[in-house]
Amino acid sequence: MAESLRRLAQTSSFSVLQDKLESWHRDYRTISCDQNLNRCCELIELTAKLQGQLFAILNLTAAEGGQYAGVDTLKTRLLPWLGSSFSTVRPSVSADTSLQLLQDSAEKDRKIRELSLSHESDMQKMETRLSSTRLQLESVRAQLLDVQKELEETKSRSATTLLATEEEILQLKADLQSAQEQVEVYKRRLHVPDDYERQIRLLREELLHLNAEKAVLQDRLVRSPSPLPQLSRPSSPLRGESPTRAQLTESSRRAALVSRFSRLYAAERLEAQNLLRHYVTDVEMVQKIIFIAVVESFRSAKLAYRQFKLRVKTSLSSSHFGPESLEDAAVDYIVRNLDLYDVHTNDVINAMNVNPQISFPPEVDFSLISVLIRETCRLAFAMQTLDPPLDLAFASDGELYNDTKYCRSFDSDFTAPLVTFHVWPALMEGNTVIVKGEAVTRRAAMWSSSRRSTSPGRSPSLSPTRSPGINSRRSLSPERLRTSHL
Repeated sequence: MAESLRRLAQTSSFSVLQDKLESWHRDYRTISCDQNLNRCCELIELTAKLQGQLFAILNLTAAEGGQYAGVDTLKTRLLPWLGSSFSTVRPSVSADTSLQLLQDSAEKDRKIRELSLSHESDMQKMETRLSSTRLQLESVRAQLLDVQKELEETKSRSATTLLATEEEILQLKADLQSAQEQVEVYKRRLHVPDDYERQIRLLREELLHLNAEKAVLQDRLVRSPSPLPQLSRPSSPLRGESPTRAQLTESSRRAALVSRFSRLYAAERLEAQNLLRHYVTDVEMVQKIIFIAVVESFRSAKLAYRQFKLRVKTSLSSSHFGPESLEDAAVDYIVRNLDLYDVHTNDVINAMNVNPQISFPPEVDFSLISVLIRETCRLAFAMQTLDPPLDLAFASDGELYNDTKYCRSFDSDFTAPLVTFHVWPALMEGNTVIVKGEAVTRRAAMWSSSRRSTSPGRSPSLSPTRSPGINSRRSLSPERLRTSHL
């Protein structure tokens, strides 16, 4: 008991009750009715809690006093207080009012019973509906299980069908790729006649132009048998004082062309090599094809340059009166109009088709590396405008390896003295090596060379896709060589 009394004293519950009562008294007129009622209920609840604790202490105190201790106090104080607290007040209503209240109470009881009966009937209906819904749910679950079983069976059947379908798709993709390759081959075959017709038309136009020039020259020869002085005039001292544009840009053009040759080896050569590897599995054959393509491109470009230069000199001969020579004027015109050189890769491809050192699958042709051929031809054509011109070093399989002209490839035998085959040609200026080439040296170079000479790897006969066409060298129409371009 002492412990319960100590806790009650420490909590200061009565002090809290007093503080709340004083706070309510201060705010009674300023707060609303609901707030006043809430505070009153709060005080009642707090008082009830305190009374509960006091009754517990009263019980413990009475138990500590023994069986008869404290009986007088309980009789004289607690029981009278409880009796007065639970005493009922006499009703102040009349008999009629009491009867009316009883009737209202009976009516309310009747309504409550009716509502209870209706609620029970509604509950029964709801239970009936719930049972029917449960039955429907069970049937739906059974249907769902059946559908899942059917779905599993369908999946198992579809798995086998899907495997077969994937194999068919792969086969169809392979067939589609082969068909596209055949279409590309047929398209190239269709474009060949158009190229031939265009070349024939250009040749005819050039023939008419040359015939007209021939008639004009014959007419001039008939009228004046002696040559014109300005055509055979010696070089004037002003030549050194007024150099042409080609002479002024000689060093810069040379450096740019050498740089382009190096980029050709580093970029276009590797792209062509990767493209050829899709059709030729032999790496050495791919390197030989690229080397021969570069050599034939230089040869075709040099021939086209000589023909182009001859036509330019012919066109300028009738209107040239400058201090420079006709040769310098023609070179200067070519330098200023390099874009007039229209590359025809057919000459290079035809020369490669008849080369016995290289072979290629018959279903494709060498036009796959037309980008490399075109860039090499343009580069070689521009190199002919230099003085002296840049050219490729002569190369032949089985020759003695020259360290000043070539570098050995990584797969070479560095003790072998002979060249098995060439990977890239060397660039020469007269007898001086400007850019080194690349060659492969092995001990079996002579044996491989003799074997190729007795049994060539490529037949001279041509496949239908590589039949040589008309020898379409570089040709220009008369309109592109008018004096207005000078």
